[in-house]
Amino acid sequence: MSTVTLTINGQEVTVPAGTTVLDAALGAGFFIPTFCHDPAYPGYGGCRICVVEIKGARNLPASCVTAAAPGMVVETDSPAVMEARKTILELMLANHPVDCMTCEKSGDCRLQDYAFRYEVKSSNFGGAKKEYDFDDSNPYISRDMNKCILCGKCVRTCQDVEDRGVISFAYRGFKTKVSTAMDSSLAASACVSCSRCVSVCPVGALGYNSLTGKARVWELDKEQLTCTWCDAGCLFDLVRKDGKVIGVAAKAPGEGRPLCLKGRLGLELRYNDEPLKPMMKKDDEFVEVSWTEALGLDEIMEKLK
Repeated sequence: MSTVTLTINGQEVTVPAGTTVLDAALGAGFFIPTFCHDPAYPGYGGCRICVVEIKGARNLPASCVTAAAPGMVVETDSPAVMEARKTILELMLANHPVDCMTCEKSGDCRLQDYAFRYEVKSSNFGGAKKEYDFDDSNPYISRDMNKCILCGKCVRTCQDVEDRGVISFAYRGFKTKVSTAMDSSLAASACVSCSRCVSVCPVGALGYNSLTGKARVWELDKEQLTCTWCDAGCLFDLVRKDGKVIGVAAKAPGEGRPLCLKGRLGLELRYNDEPLKPMMKKDDEFVEVSWTEALGLDEIMEKLK
């Protein structure tokens, strides 16, 4: 295997050819912030928060889409890099609600973490503000597009599964947003409520309705378990507060695992003492159904008969 040697923050680093500067730096123990980067779907380079300074380069390239080259000299925290990251954060905060005290994602939000790290307390950019309606039409997933930073992770993970692709980018420029077909509500779309999108969202734009208002992030303990509903081996987290299971959350998918609502509901019924009553879409509307119908047991019994 061929390798390349570059210098990162004064330290020589040798990595396999084709490795990105981001992976080379992270592997050497250096910190680089990311929003849109996902190891399962590399090569996006949309948010630009991971910019670095490379000697001889005309600009500050995004490290997640820049391949390491022999002799490359990289600075991950130079004054120019720090200024660029602060500006990017200010641009994001110019159209982001500053309601961290009541946000469900507080304590597990990258935008909040990076604003603290780079001492960005407010935005110096004025102008128009985005004002989208809060979408809680889906009984399982809530969407607040005012908090979306357009990282695209939800879009990529949804489109990674065959016959899904429920969401994509719509409109242009300032009006760009993550949208369902015809910009309908999530309940009116073809969404199957698998929660892949929720599991990868780095901010508070997507959340679980079942966990809303039950606890702060730092009060929760999570235990990973494998769903045994089928042979896909999807991963979920049992979410506990004070030792009691209060919900089940999807893990970031990876490896092409599809995730499904049936698996998550099955785990809710098994481990949660107070599971929410299941809802299924019938005639384009969500209605309450029995657990046997939600888990497909009625259909199985009919087939056995």
